[in-house]
Amino acid sequence: MKHYQSRIQDFMTAQPLVISPNTTLSAAYTLMFDNEIRRLPVVEAEELVGIITLSDIQRAISPLFEGELDVATRLELVDRKVRTVMAWEPVTVGPEDTIREAAALMLENKVSGLPVVQDNHVVGIITESDIFKLVIDA
Repeated sequence: MKHYQSRIQDFMTAQPLVISPNTTLSAAYTLMFDNEIRRLPVVEAEELVGIITLSDIQRAISPLFEGELDVATRLELVDRKVRTVMAWEPVTVGPEDTIREAAALMLENKVSGLPVVQDNHVVGIITESDIFKLVIDA
């Protein structure tokens, strides 16, 4: 069997870390940093509602490091919630989909990772790094 026909479930990270849309950007960043990851599925009532990436957070907080901001603006940026910058309704794949399908969706949508969803619940995440590992191991 060719590797690009392999199922996502065999190469995804199962049970990935997830966060709530009400999590602060600071807490989301810390979770990413501590676990050396660049994206987090966002769930509400145990269902996927979005995804946030390290780049999303960096763009959102960059004004903290630019120019003169008043204290109120700085506090607002620090307390900002994930829901204000996350991508709502992200592109997803299922665990039975193929690596080829995941790679095509990533290219088409210009994203580097996809939540793996089954019955509206996040069961994994597949990233470009997972696909690169597959190619190298082939």
